[in-house]
Amino acid sequence: MAEKKVSLDGLGAATIPQTLGSVLELTTDAVIAFDGMGRIIMANEQARQLFGAKETMLFGHQIQELFPKPYGAAERPAISALAKAGENSIFWQLPFPSDGSSVLVSLPREGDMPLELRVRCEKTSAASDTYVLCAHDADESVAQSREQERMVKDLTRANRRLSGTLRIVLDTLDNDDMSQLFSRTLEEIAETMEATGTLVYLAEPDGFHLRGHTASLADSALPPFLSYRNGMSRALLRSEHALRLRVLAPTTSDLRAGHTSRREVIDEETHETHKLPAKLVPPFASFIAVPVWFGGHVIAVIEVGWERLHPTTKEDGRLLDAVASYLSVQLMGAFTQMRTEHAARLEALHSDLREKLYAAGEPSPEDGLSFFSQMAEGIGCIFCRVEENDYGPTAVAYLPNNGMRALPMEVEDIVGSKLGNEVALARIDAGSRLSDWLSSLGECSIGAFVDAGKVMDQKVAFMVLRPQDAEPLDTDELSFIHKCTDDFCELMAGTARRMQDKRISQALQLGMRNELQEVEGLTASGIYSSATADAFVGGDFYDLIRLPQRRAAVIMGDVSGKGVEAASVSAAVKTALGAYAWEGLAPARMVRSLNDFLLGFSRIETFATLFIGLIDIESGKISYCSAGHPPAILYRAKRGELETLDVQSGVVGAFEDMTYIDGETTADPGDFLLLYTDGTTEARNPVGAFFGEDGLKDAIMQQIPKGFDGILDRLLATLDTFTARNLDDDVAMVAVRYDGLRTQDGPEAAPSAK
Repeated sequence: MAEKKVSLDGLGAATIPQTLGSVLELTTDAVIAFDGMGRIIMANEQARQLFGAKETMLFGHQIQELFPKPYGAAERPAISALAKAGENSIFWQLPFPSDGSSVLVSLPREGDMPLELRVRCEKTSAASDTYVLCAHDADESVAQSREQERMVKDLTRANRRLSGTLRIVLDTLDNDDMSQLFSRTLEEIAETMEATGTLVYLAEPDGFHLRGHTASLADSALPPFLSYRNGMSRALLRSEHALRLRVLAPTTSDLRAGHTSRREVIDEETHETHKLPAKLVPPFASFIAVPVWFGGHVIAVIEVGWERLHPTTKEDGRLLDAVASYLSVQLMGAFTQMRTEHAARLEALHSDLREKLYAAGEPSPEDGLSFFSQMAEGIGCIFCRVEENDYGPTAVAYLPNNGMRALPMEVEDIVGSKLGNEVALARIDAGSRLSDWLSSLGECSIGAFVDAGKVMDQKVAFMVLRPQDAEPLDTDELSFIHKCTDDFCELMAGTARRMQDKRISQALQLGMRNELQEVEGLTASGIYSSATADAFVGGDFYDLIRLPQRRAAVIMGDVSGKGVEAASVSAAVKTALGAYAWEGLAPARMVRSLNDFLLGFSRIETFATLFIGLIDIESGKISYCSAGHPPAILYRAKRGELETLDVQSGVVGAFEDMTYIDGETTADPGDFLLLYTDGTTEARNPVGAFFGEDGLKDAIMQQIPKGFDGILDRLLATLDTFTARNLDDDVAMVAVRYDGLRTQDGPEAAPSAK
């Protein structure tokens, strides 16, 4: 009998496995394919059921194991006849030939009647010896029963999918918990499709990002990101329906050559093949990729997959298309919520890092490295600092695995041109020159490059990097990096300004010391205490100037503001008042001239409070102008009482046409005048109570019995005790005792406060 062969002509090589898979599922016969050595290479579910074998007992095992001797009803032709017909030697051990003829085979069963099978086997037209065996129960009633079971199974599957779809619809109605809806829906899709698992990717500007998966895939290597340049992604973007896909196993030649970095994925309907990096292929043998459309755009991709080869149908695709269409609104809501939560998390992280950075005060280089490392870690990246190369134009990067390496291109070629020290940020995308260089060194190779120019003569540049197969940085993360860098540069610039201010302050201090001149007939002392430990000079100032005709001018002032600006205004005011005093002007006239000077000299919001007193040494007469300043206190030695000089005028340098008036009093020998700034009376104790004018007067009266010498030091110690050494403002005090002029017989009077 001539040997017949099964012809597969007309089918492309890529379509043969899927065609055979569909045939295997549609037929009620048991179908097994085996090679010339008798090794089983394919079997359907019906074969496992008919022979009562587990899957592990079929694939890779010998066909002879399914037909143990004795064969029973089958009669084998003589070996010589088989050899003469060119029969493969394995058929000498089997109860059926390979010529396609139908034979009856009886298989023994333990404690039961033998299983009678009708078997046909035929050789295919494949290049190598491949045989296909079909078998069914010889009892027609049993065959009909199996067909009925298959139909019931198909109907049960259809009912399960219908009920699963309805369950998804019902569960999503009026559900406000998007995260719970997200996870439960993915599980229900997998259960409905009897699949291994489900993935969902949400669209971002640069590609599809993995945003959820079923619990069954928790330990699987899942592609976190699918670029729009990916061939399969492009197919999804232009497709209006689900794609039924199958992952082709590597060929023997590929395995031998070690070419396993790429896999082929075939479209079951169009037979289009996509060659993808292996790490971008989901952990499935068969899967359906479903584009989710909303407002004319693909907002998400759902992938439903099976770990073993699974025949998918157009009905499966249509079902998932319907589910995706229904879920599009919910997915859009979930997408929006996730973006909001992501942005809120980055904002909270930014605030926390900023707070820590500013709490550190003036940052050191180590503080900067720690700050940027924490920033990178917060978005799942590593930090690599970049420095200028002292020996060439190219900068160098400090890489985790390779140490210091010169960059393959100029910084300007990476970030482009920029103005001054503005922060420039450039993405490092896969396939770019910088990314390829990093990848060639075995480093993480996607992320961002940041160049902030020079701050305090130091180059501020770095990279934040992720592995090449990770998600690229999204727009929120890039904005987060930019804001953090701005914060650091702002703090560094502030530190530079403060250091410059300190240098200027030191220079001002050298030329403007709060020193009191020696004046015959007066004994004076002054004291200054800064509220901040690093202050060199501030807005408080005082002076005692010896003038002609046995006169003296005592001055105390407080310029608004802090730092160099207040110090520079103070220096100008002090110099101007000294000049006015030597001109012989009355105190109120001096203040009016100073008001005009300040309005033209400084910003409109800069003003000063002043006390100017002119003392006639011979008569003890004091004329004064108190311009918005705390009232001076005069101690009357003879009566042992305190008197307030309460003639007041407005502040200086705030408004034009301000009216200033003089006050007058007379001091007797032994009386002393106490001047002070508002930092004295406005000092607070730990519970918030003010020291106040009454507190100051009480302190003076307590210190007078101890003598005039050292009274200011004792008053300041009292203030320190009251505030627990925590001053809110600078404190300046001046004490001037009127001693009177000496006569030939001695001093006109002796002071009572010694």
